[in-house]
Amino acid sequence: MSSIRFDPGTAADWPEYNGGSDKNHYSALTQINPQNVAQLKVAWGYQSGGADTLKNTTQMQCNPLIINGVMYGVSAGSQAFALDAASGKELWKTRLNDQTFNMTSRGVAYWSDGTEGRIFFGYGAYLYALNAKNGQPILSFGSNGKINLIDGIQRPGADDYVVCNTPVSVYKNILIVGTRVAESATALLGDIRAYDTRTGRKIWTFHTIPRPGEYGYSTWEKQNYQNLGGANSWMGMAVDTKRGIVFAPTGSAAFDFYGGNRKGDNLFANCLLALDANTGKRLWHFQTVHHDIWDRDIPAPPNLFTVTKNGQKIDAVSVLSKQGFTFVFDRVTGKPLFPIEERSFPASEIAGEQASPTQPIPLGPEPFTRQSFTTSEVNSFTADRDEIIAEVRKANTGQPFIPIGYQRTLFYPGTDGGAQWGGAAVDENSVMYVPAKENPVYSSLVAIPKEEDHQSLKSGKQLYLTHCGACHGENREGNHDGTYPGLQNIAVKYDEAGIRQIMAKGRGMMPAITQLKEPEIQAIVAFLNGKNTKIKTKNEHKLSSSPYRHTGYNRWYDRNGYPVSTPPWGTLTAIDLNTGKRRWQIPLGEYPELTAKGIPPTGTDNYGAPAVTAGGLLFIAATKDQQFRAIDRNSGKILWQTTLPAAGYASPSVYAVNGKQYLVIACGGGKLKSKSGDKYVAFTLP
Repeated sequence: MSSIRFDPGTAADWPEYNGGSDKNHYSALTQINPQNVAQLKVAWGYQSGGADTLKNTTQMQCNPLIINGVMYGVSAGSQAFALDAASGKELWKTRLNDQTFNMTSRGVAYWSDGTEGRIFFGYGAYLYALNAKNGQPILSFGSNGKINLIDGIQRPGADDYVVCNTPVSVYKNILIVGTRVAESATALLGDIRAYDTRTGRKIWTFHTIPRPGEYGYSTWEKQNYQNLGGANSWMGMAVDTKRGIVFAPTGSAAFDFYGGNRKGDNLFANCLLALDANTGKRLWHFQTVHHDIWDRDIPAPPNLFTVTKNGQKIDAVSVLSKQGFTFVFDRVTGKPLFPIEERSFPASEIAGEQASPTQPIPLGPEPFTRQSFTTSEVNSFTADRDEIIAEVRKANTGQPFIPIGYQRTLFYPGTDGGAQWGGAAVDENSVMYVPAKENPVYSSLVAIPKEEDHQSLKSGKQLYLTHCGACHGENREGNHDGTYPGLQNIAVKYDEAGIRQIMAKGRGMMPAITQLKEPEIQAIVAFLNGKNTKIKTKNEHKLSSSPYRHTGYNRWYDRNGYPVSTPPWGTLTAIDLNTGKRRWQIPLGEYPELTAKGIPPTGTDNYGAPAVTAGGLLFIAATKDQQFRAIDRNSGKILWQTTLPAAGYASPSVYAVNGKQYLVIACGGGKLKSKSGDKYVAFTLP
């Protein structure tokens, strides 16, 4: 390997998360093309460490960087590392000392001033600055090499859960940081913040829940910034480096499914924000969901590209939605490049709730998923079809944005997409390639009994339902695909100390539960071990409470484990962003046992995104079936595929070293009941 340089290269590199500051997952390399892609072979594999044991299911969602022949990534055990990108040989790996901490990281960020290189790595609540040569913390940054990201986003009654698991954005000598916070009523504030790359000094803060006197304050109830959290930018940002504009998407305010305590449109939740990267000043915004009570976060980073409309070239920015829409705007003015219509939707039946009477619906580009689920969409070969149809008839369903009610309410596409965190690739012709899924999900709201005199007896079961049941199920059954594991036999895998550790530290998608007092934790642990004790509790967090809890993210599968909707269940769609028209759509993934029965490929649930190249190819893993595919970007035809050591729920990176082109994918598995792994696999031509 050549000596490390600190100036990012050209087309040979993959220098930022999702390929570049435009977040287009695009490589200009052409060596691998439709004529030779079938010859791809494994170049190397790297066992990153931290894979599953019987007690620890892990994931890897990392999109690694490659800069001047060095690959930077994150292991299944949440440690940053550097490799020789041509051989897979480890150059360094962190040994951060909190070995009990577990999180899912999507990668790292890189900065250089030409004389030194730094890796910025989110590890739990901390943002580390590491020396790119050796991985050692740079002690002059922040406090001994790190910043504690909880500082400045606390509020009365909030918990202390915050992680930085999506890479930060870099503009000149500025780090622009969004975070993941809890989605419960006790969530921290979702402020977007900027720091100096050298010192860690805070430069600016943008309040996503405005303070008095700030723009947008009137779209909330008074003082909501003190009693609500969320509206955070967890999904990653794009930067127009020429203009100095950072495009920051945001998610919903917490609690996700009830907004009776935050009446109004709730700016800047569910927004695409265009901010001055130097100052944090708002330049323009667009809200994709008003007063979100569906957990309809913008799910992925924006894409930056140039379109041609009426013979005129326009620099554009787009964001995807979980509902299957694409919103496209003029990058400078914020003007929509396709019409957006405010349409009426039903009112809420929940006492105290005031759903927005309208929601914005883009008339272009064409949606990349179906928009509603009715009895006519029930799969013809699903098991128990008559019973499922009867349940659909009783449910709240049939259109988007039906407020969640007291009875079963259907989300379609599901609660995590449509589009999801992997986002979309865009090529040099402004054709977008977006993976999506279409699995019906149901839930409802249940009233939490009012506490008298702010003090009451609560059972361990009640506490479990309030703090754990939405994900792990009312009866501790988990959900069918294993995204949220069942807890009915948890005592077989964990002793009391192990359960407490997971509650205190979090794991994967699960946030740490830090807002509870010791007696409450003790009662939940006892309940999980089969004892339903009662304790006396005080409502000390009245500012951070909700009168309702939801009954979970229940993906609807039949008894054989297949979605009850008509396929495709996972798709890959090519959309011409100049015209807004689809070019093609294919099922993404398959169930081999169904294909063997003569059923055409159905597509599967998927997590991750594609990489697209100037060589005419699109590479994507993402699917439950553990495959890695090369697809002709012009036709959607699958040209090559191979089985990975574990499912690649991540986005691939494309790069070159010494004139030879490679692609690499993190094979972490761990979701959808698939086995976990910790291996990165790189491919190249013979």
